[in-house]
Amino acid sequence: MNKPELILIIGPTAVGKTELAIQLAERFNGEIVSADSRLLYRGMDIGTAKPSSTDRQRVPHHLIDVAEPDDVWSLAIYQKAATNIIGEIHTRRKTPFLVGGTGQYIRAVTEGWAPPEVEPDPRLRHVLEGLVKNNGHKWLHEGLRAVDPISAKNIDARNVRRTIRAMEVILTTGKLFSQQRRKRKSPFELLMVGLTRSREELYARVDERIEAMFEAGLLEEVRDLLEKGYSSRLPSMSAIGYREGIKVVKGELSEQQAKIEIRRATRIFVRRQANWFKQSDPNIYWFDSGKSDVLITIEKFLREKLSILEKD
Repeated sequence: MNKPELILIIGPTAVGKTELAIQLAERFNGEIVSADSRLLYRGMDIGTAKPSSTDRQRVPHHLIDVAEPDDVWSLAIYQKAATNIIGEIHTRRKTPFLVGGTGQYIRAVTEGWAPPEVEPDPRLRHVLEGLVKNNGHKWLHEGLRAVDPISAKNIDARNVRRTIRAMEVILTTGKLFSQQRRKRKSPFELLMVGLTRSREELYARVDERIEAMFEAGLLEEVRDLLEKGYSSRLPSMSAIGYREGIKVVKGELSEQQAKIEIRRATRIFVRRQANWFKQSDPNIYWFDSGKSDVLITIEKFLREKLSILEKD
Protein backbone atom coordinates (compact mmCIF):
# COMPACT_ATOMS: atom_id res chain seq x y z
CA MET A 1 0.00 0.00 0.00
CA ASN A 2 1.38 3.39 -0.99
CA LYS A 3 2.16 5.85 1.76
CA PRO A 4 0.17 9.13 1.75
CA GLU A 5 1.84 12.09 0.11
CA LEU A 6 3.09 15.10 2.02
CA ILE A 7 4.41 18.20 0.26
CA LEU A 8 6.93 20.31 2.16
CA ILE A 9 7.71 23.96 1.51
CA ILE A 10 10.86 24.77 3.48
CA GLY A 11 13.48 27.49 3.55
CA PRO A 12 14.88 30.29 5.69
CA THR A 13 13.04 33.20 7.22
CA ALA A 14 11.84 35.83 4.70
CA VAL A 15 12.52 33.63 1.66
CA GLY A 16 8.85 33.80 0.60
CA LYS A 17 7.36 30.52 1.85
CA THR A 18 4.00 31.88 3.01
CA GLU A 19 2.65 33.36 -0.23
CA LEU A 20 4.08 30.66 -2.45
CA ALA A 21 2.64 27.90 -0.25
CA ILE A 22 -0.80 29.53 -0.35
CA GLN A 23 -0.71 29.80 -4.13
CA LEU A 24 0.36 26.17 -4.49
CA ALA A 25 -2.25 24.96 -2.02
CA GLU A 26 -4.92 26.80 -4.03
CA ARG A 27 -3.82 24.94 -7.15
CA PHE A 28 -3.63 21.50 -5.53
CA ASN A 29 -6.79 21.59 -3.37
CA GLY A 30 -4.51 21.77 -0.36
CA GLU A 31 -4.40 22.72 3.29
CA ILE A 32 -1.39 24.14 5.09
CA VAL A 33 0.09 22.77 8.32
CA SER A 34 2.45 25.26 9.95
CA ALA A 35 5.90 24.02 10.93
CA ASP A 36 6.89 27.28 12.61
CA SER A 37 7.19 27.17 16.40
CA ARG A 38 6.51 30.93 16.66
CA LEU A 39 3.09 30.75 15.01
CA LEU A 40 1.55 28.56 17.70
CA TYR A 41 0.80 31.43 20.05
CA ARG A 42 -2.23 33.70 20.09
CA GLY A 43 -1.56 37.41 20.38
CA MET A 44 1.90 37.12 18.83
CA ASP A 45 1.14 38.17 15.28
CA ILE A 46 3.34 41.05 14.17
CA GLY A 47 6.66 39.78 15.50
CA THR A 48 6.13 36.37 13.91
CA ALA A 49 4.99 37.62 10.48
CA LYS A 50 1.96 35.40 10.94
CA PRO A 51 -0.23 34.81 7.85
CA SER A 52 -3.05 37.35 7.81
CA SER A 53 -6.70 36.46 8.31
CA THR A 54 -7.17 37.08 4.57
CA ASP A 55 -4.41 34.57 3.79
CA ARG A 56 -6.02 32.02 6.08
CA GLN A 57 -9.36 32.49 4.37
CA ARG A 58 -7.81 31.66 1.00
CA VAL A 59 -6.52 28.29 2.23
CA PRO A 60 -7.16 26.43 5.52
CA HIS A 61 -4.21 26.76 7.90
CA HIS A 62 -3.47 24.54 10.89
CA LEU A 63 -1.34 24.85 14.06
CA ILE A 64 -1.56 28.62 14.09
CA ASP A 65 -3.05 30.38 17.17
CA VAL A 66 -3.53 27.09 19.04
CA ALA A 67 -1.86 28.06 22.33
CA GLU A 68 -1.48 30.88 24.80
CA PRO A 69 2.01 32.38 25.16
CA ASP A 70 2.48 30.64 28.52
CA ASP A 71 1.44 27.20 27.25
CA VAL A 72 4.15 24.58 26.83
CA TRP A 73 4.37 22.89 23.44
CA SER A 74 7.01 20.19 23.41
CA LEU A 75 8.36 18.58 20.28
CA ALA A 76 6.35 15.45 21.08
CA ILE A 77 3.11 17.44 21.37
CA TYR A 78 3.74 19.21 18.07
CA GLN A 79 4.64 15.99 16.27
CA LYS A 80 1.47 14.24 17.42
CA ALA A 81 -0.76 17.21 16.53
CA ALA A 82 0.79 17.71 13.09
CA THR A 83 0.65 14.01 12.22
CA ASN A 84 -3.02 13.80 13.25
CA ILE A 85 -3.94 16.88 11.22
CA ILE A 86 -2.13 15.60 8.14
CA GLY A 87 -4.12 12.37 8.46
CA GLU A 88 -7.38 14.34 8.69
CA ILE A 89 -6.47 16.31 5.55
CA HIS A 90 -5.93 13.07 3.67
CA THR A 91 -9.28 11.81 4.94
CA ARG A 92 -10.89 14.86 3.34
CA ARG A 93 -9.11 13.85 0.10
CA LYS A 94 -7.13 17.07 0.08
CA THR A 95 -3.39 17.69 -0.22
CA PRO A 96 -1.38 18.52 2.92
CA PHE A 97 1.41 21.09 2.73
CA LEU A 98 3.84 21.21 5.67
CA VAL A 99 5.27 24.73 5.59
CA GLY A 100 7.86 26.40 7.77
CA GLY A 101 11.42 26.88 8.87
CA THR A 102 11.59 25.15 12.27
CA GLY A 103 13.90 22.29 11.38
CA GLN A 104 13.28 20.03 14.35
CA TYR A 105 9.50 20.26 13.87
CA ILE A 106 9.81 19.27 10.22
CA ARG A 107 12.25 16.44 10.89
CA ALA A 108 10.12 15.11 13.72
CA VAL A 109 7.15 14.74 11.35
CA THR A 110 8.93 13.64 8.20
CA GLU A 111 11.46 11.28 9.79
CA GLY A 112 9.07 9.79 12.31
CA TRP A 113 11.12 10.85 15.31
CA ALA A 114 10.19 9.38 18.66
CA PRO A 115 11.08 12.32 20.92
CA PRO A 116 11.35 11.67 24.66
CA GLU A 117 7.98 12.23 26.30
CA VAL A 118 9.30 13.73 29.52
CA GLU A 119 7.02 16.21 31.24
CA PRO A 120 8.64 19.57 32.05
CA ASP A 121 9.95 19.81 35.62
CA PRO A 122 9.43 23.45 36.69
CA ARG A 123 11.70 23.17 39.73
CA LEU A 124 14.57 21.57 37.84
CA ARG A 125 14.13 24.02 34.99
CA HIS A 126 14.24 26.92 37.47
CA VAL A 127 17.54 25.59 38.86
CA LEU A 128 19.03 25.25 35.37
CA GLU A 129 17.87 28.75 34.42
CA GLY A 130 19.55 30.06 37.58
CA LEU A 131 22.79 28.33 36.61
CA VAL A 132 22.65 29.96 33.18
CA LYS A 133 22.02 33.35 34.76
CA ASN A 134 25.00 32.97 37.11
CA ASN A 135 27.46 31.22 34.79
CA GLY A 136 26.34 32.03 31.24
CA HIS A 137 24.81 29.94 28.47
CA LYS A 138 28.19 28.68 27.26
CA TRP A 139 28.87 27.14 30.67
CA LEU A 140 25.68 25.06 30.55
CA HIS A 141 26.34 24.05 26.96
CA GLU A 142 29.82 22.87 27.93
CA GLY A 143 28.19 20.80 30.68
CA LEU A 144 25.93 19.22 28.07
CA ARG A 145 28.94 18.58 25.85
CA ALA A 146 30.66 16.74 28.70
CA VAL A 147 27.78 14.31 29.26
CA ASP A 148 26.21 14.13 25.79
CA PRO A 149 28.52 15.41 23.03
CA ILE A 150 26.15 14.34 20.24
CA SER A 151 23.34 16.51 21.61
CA ALA A 152 25.73 19.40 22.21
CA LYS A 153 26.84 19.20 18.59
CA ASN A 154 23.25 19.40 17.36
CA ILE A 155 22.12 22.22 19.69
CA ASP A 156 23.43 25.73 19.15
CA ALA A 157 25.04 27.09 22.33
CA ARG A 158 22.91 30.24 22.01
CA ASN A 159 19.72 28.18 22.11
CA VAL A 160 19.43 28.18 25.89
CA ARG A 161 15.92 26.73 25.90
CA ARG A 162 16.98 23.63 23.93
CA THR A 163 20.12 23.18 26.05
CA ILE A 164 18.05 23.35 29.24
CA ARG A 165 15.53 20.88 27.81
CA ALA A 166 18.30 18.41 26.91
CA MET A 167 19.79 18.63 30.41
CA GLU A 168 16.33 18.34 31.95
CA VAL A 169 15.62 15.11 30.06
CA ILE A 170 19.04 13.67 30.91
CA LEU A 171 18.74 14.47 34.62
CA THR A 172 15.14 13.23 34.79
CA THR A 173 15.61 9.93 32.95
CA GLY A 174 19.28 9.16 33.53
CA LYS A 175 19.64 8.55 29.78
CA LEU A 176 21.40 10.58 27.12
CA PHE A 177 19.13 13.00 25.27
CA SER A 178 20.68 11.97 21.94
CA GLN A 179 19.78 8.32 22.52
CA GLN A 180 16.13 9.08 23.22
CA ARG A 181 15.38 10.82 19.91
CA ARG A 182 14.94 7.77 17.72
CA LYS A 183 14.26 7.87 13.98
CA ARG A 184 11.72 5.69 12.27
CA LYS A 185 10.79 5.28 8.63
CA SER A 186 8.79 8.24 7.40
CA PRO A 187 5.05 7.55 7.40
CA PHE A 188 4.70 9.73 4.29
CA GLU A 189 5.79 9.85 0.67
CA LEU A 190 7.68 13.13 0.79
CA LEU A 191 7.99 15.82 -1.85
CA MET A 192 10.38 18.36 -0.37
CA VAL A 193 10.51 21.78 -2.03
CA GLY A 194 13.27 24.06 -0.77
CA LEU A 195 13.22 27.79 -1.46
CA THR A 196 16.37 29.85 -1.82
CA ARG A 197 17.42 33.40 -2.57
CA SER A 198 20.81 35.02 -2.75
CA ARG A 199 22.11 35.89 0.71
CA GLU A 200 22.17 39.57 -0.24
CA GLU A 201 18.53 39.53 -1.36
CA LEU A 202 17.46 37.51 1.67
CA TYR A 203 19.09 39.94 4.09
CA ALA A 204 17.46 42.88 2.29
CA ARG A 205 14.06 41.21 2.72
CA VAL A 206 14.81 40.61 6.40
CA ASP A 207 15.61 44.31 6.85
CA GLU A 208 12.37 45.29 5.10
CA ARG A 209 10.39 42.91 7.30
CA ILE A 210 11.91 44.36 10.48
CA GLU A 211 10.97 47.90 9.46
CA ALA A 212 7.46 46.74 8.53
CA MET A 213 7.02 45.03 11.92
CA PHE A 214 7.84 48.19 13.85
CA GLU A 215 5.57 50.27 11.60
CA ALA A 216 2.76 47.73 12.13
CA GLY A 217 3.00 48.07 15.91
CA LEU A 218 5.45 45.46 17.23
CA LEU A 219 6.18 47.46 20.38
CA GLU A 220 2.47 47.90 21.07
CA GLU A 221 2.01 44.14 20.69
CA VAL A 222 4.83 43.52 23.17
CA ARG A 223 3.35 45.99 25.67
CA ASP A 224 -0.05 44.34 25.36
CA LEU A 225 1.41 40.89 26.11
CA LEU A 226 3.27 42.19 29.16
CA GLU A 227 0.17 44.04 30.41
CA LYS A 228 -1.81 40.81 30.13
CA GLY A 229 0.62 39.29 32.61
CA TYR A 230 2.79 37.19 30.34
CA SER A 231 6.30 37.00 31.78
CA SER A 232 9.20 38.28 29.73
CA ARG A 233 10.98 35.05 30.73
CA LEU A 234 8.55 32.76 28.91
CA PRO A 235 10.10 30.70 26.08
CA SER A 236 7.61 32.21 23.65
CA MET A 237 8.71 35.71 24.63
CA SER A 238 12.34 34.87 23.88
CA ALA A 239 11.58 34.71 20.15
CA ILE A 240 13.52 37.11 17.95
CA GLY A 241 11.73 40.46 17.89
CA TYR A 242 9.97 39.99 21.20
CA ARG A 243 13.03 39.80 23.43
CA GLU A 244 14.39 42.96 21.81
CA GLY A 245 10.97 44.64 21.95
CA ILE A 246 10.78 43.89 25.66
CA LYS A 247 14.10 45.66 26.18
CA VAL A 248 12.73 48.73 24.38
CA VAL A 249 9.57 48.75 26.50
CA LYS A 250 11.71 48.45 29.65
CA GLY A 251 13.95 51.30 28.52
CA GLU A 252 17.01 49.10 28.09
CA LEU A 253 17.33 49.68 24.34
CA SER A 254 16.35 52.37 21.89
CA GLU A 255 14.12 51.41 18.97
CA GLN A 256 17.05 51.75 16.58
CA GLN A 257 19.28 49.58 18.76
CA ALA A 258 16.54 46.95 18.88
CA LYS A 259 16.33 46.90 15.08
CA ILE A 260 20.08 46.35 14.88
CA GLU A 261 19.90 43.48 17.39
CA ILE A 262 16.95 41.88 15.59
CA ARG A 263 18.79 42.15 12.29
CA ARG A 264 21.89 40.49 13.75
CA ALA A 265 19.92 37.72 15.49
CA THR A 266 17.86 36.99 12.38
CA ARG A 267 20.94 36.64 10.21
CA ILE A 268 22.40 34.15 12.69
CA PHE A 269 19.07 32.30 12.68
CA VAL A 270 19.06 32.15 8.86
CA ARG A 271 22.50 30.54 8.91
CA ARG A 272 21.32 27.99 11.51
CA GLN A 273 18.28 27.14 9.41
CA ALA A 274 20.63 26.27 6.55
CA ASN A 275 22.21 23.60 8.77
CA TRP A 276 18.88 21.76 9.00
CA PHE A 277 18.25 21.69 5.26
CA LYS A 278 21.36 21.64 3.13
CA GLN A 279 21.37 22.31 -0.60
CA SER A 280 23.45 19.14 -0.96
CA ASP A 281 20.55 17.03 0.36
CA PRO A 282 19.44 14.85 -2.60
CA ASN A 283 15.91 14.56 -1.18
CA ILE A 284 15.23 18.30 -1.40
CA TYR A 285 14.43 19.98 -4.71
CA TRP A 286 15.60 23.58 -4.58
CA PHE A 287 14.07 26.55 -6.41
CA ASP A 288 15.03 30.23 -6.47
CA SER A 289 11.98 31.99 -5.04
CA GLY A 290 13.17 35.29 -6.52
CA LYS A 291 12.52 34.19 -10.09
CA SER A 292 9.35 35.46 -11.73
CA ASP A 293 8.32 32.02 -12.97
CA VAL A 294 9.02 30.10 -9.74
CA LEU A 295 5.33 29.35 -9.07
CA ILE A 296 4.80 27.89 -12.54
CA THR A 297 8.03 25.89 -12.31
CA ILE A 298 7.20 24.37 -8.91
CA GLU A 299 3.62 23.63 -9.91
CA LYS A 300 4.81 21.75 -12.98
CA PHE A 301 7.38 19.85 -10.90
CA LEU A 302 4.80 18.81 -8.29
CA ARG A 303 2.26 17.69 -10.88
CA GLU A 304 4.86 15.48 -12.54
CA LYS A 305 5.97 13.98 -9.22
CA LEU A 306 2.41 13.38 -7.99
CA SER A 307 1.53 11.76 -11.29
CA ILE A 308 4.43 9.34 -10.92
CA LEU A 309 3.40 8.50 -7.33
CA GLU A 310 -0.17 7.79 -8.42
CA LYS A 311 1.09 5.28 -10.99
CA ASP A 312 3.32 3.45 -8.51
